[in-house]
Amino acid sequence: MKTGKKAAFFAATAILAVSLAGCATSGGSTGGDAASSDQPYIALVSKGFQHQFWQAVKAGAESKAKELGVTVTFDGPASETEIDSQLQMLQAAIDKKPDAIGYAALDPQACIPLMDAAKEAKIPVVEFDAGCDSDYPLSIAKTDSLGAGALAADHMAELIGNKGEVGIVGHSQINSTGVERRDGFVDQIAAKYPDIKIVDIQYGDGDHLKSADIAKAMIAAHPNLKGLYGTNEGSAIGIVNAVGELGLEKGKITVIGFDSGQAQIDAITDGTMAGAITQNPIGIGEATVQAAFDAINGKTPEKVIDTGYFWYDSTNMEDADIAAVLYK
Repeated sequence: MKTGKKAAFFAATAILAVSLAGCATSGGSTGGDAASSDQPYIALVSKGFQHQFWQAVKAGAESKAKELGVTVTFDGPASETEIDSQLQMLQAAIDKKPDAIGYAALDPQACIPLMDAAKEAKIPVVEFDAGCDSDYPLSIAKTDSLGAGALAADHMAELIGNKGEVGIVGHSQINSTGVERRDGFVDQIAAKYPDIKIVDIQYGDGDHLKSADIAKAMIAAHPNLKGLYGTNEGSAIGIVNAVGELGLEKGKITVIGFDSGQAQIDAITDGTMAGAITQNPIGIGEATVQAAFDAINGKTPEKVIDTGYFWYDSTNMEDADIAAVLYK
C-alpha cells in the first residue's frame, strides 16, 4: 500500500474511535433536521462539491427524494484530494444513524473500516460514481468509465487523422473513475490505433490551475503534440486555459474533455475544445436515491446501475437527448 493510502487508511481507523457528528460540511439538505425527520433519511457523501458535476448529482438526488417522500443530505469535501475530510463526513453520516447511506469513494481502500462500521450499525450502503473496496455496499450507480474512455480515444483518433502524439491530463491515479477513464483511452489507442503514441500521462487532481501547468509543460516538452485528453471537468478546463494562456491557434492541438459544465460548453462553442464525454449526473443522483430507498424497503437494488455516457460537440449539443445530460 502506498504511503498516502496508508495514511488515509489509518485515518479512517482512527475516525472510528471518535464521534464527528458535529463536523462542518459543504453540503445541503432537503427539509430541516434530517435525522429527526418523520421521513426516511438518506445521507449522501460525495467525492466533492465544487464542480458543476456534483451540483448536478445533488439536484438529481433531491428531485428523486421529493418524488419518493424521503429526506436527503448531500455532503462532500471542497476538493477531491481531501480524503481525510471525506472520511470524517462519512463517519458523521454513520453517527446520525440514517436509514441508508449513499457514498462515492475518493480512496477505495481508506473507506473500508467505515464500511465495516456501517455494517455493524446495520445501515445499508449504496454507492455512486466510484466504489469502495468493500463487499458491504449493495449497489453502485455510475458511468462505464472504461467504455467512456474508449469512446474519447475513438474521437481523438478520428480528429487527428489516426496518427500523431497525444497526452493525457488525468484527475486521479487512485480513484476508480480516474484510473478507468485513463485506461479505457490508453487501451483503445493501443488496440486500434498503432500510429498514435501517448507521450505523457500526468495528474492534476482535478484542479484546473494544476492541470493548466501540466498541460503547458506537456506542450513545451512535445512540440509535435497533436492532442490532449482531460479526464474530468477540472482537467479539461486546465487544458483549455493552457491553450489560451500560450496563445495557440484554436485547433492546433485537439482538446477532448470529460464531463460537461458551462466552461467546457463555451470552449466547444468557440472552437478551443473539439468535444467531450458527458455523463448523466442527474441520473446518477436519481438512481442512488432510488437504490437507497429500495434498500430501506427490503428490496435488493441492481448491483451495477449504468447511467450512460455520450459524446458531444458543436454538431449535437442542441439535440434533445444530448442537451438533457449537459449541465451548466
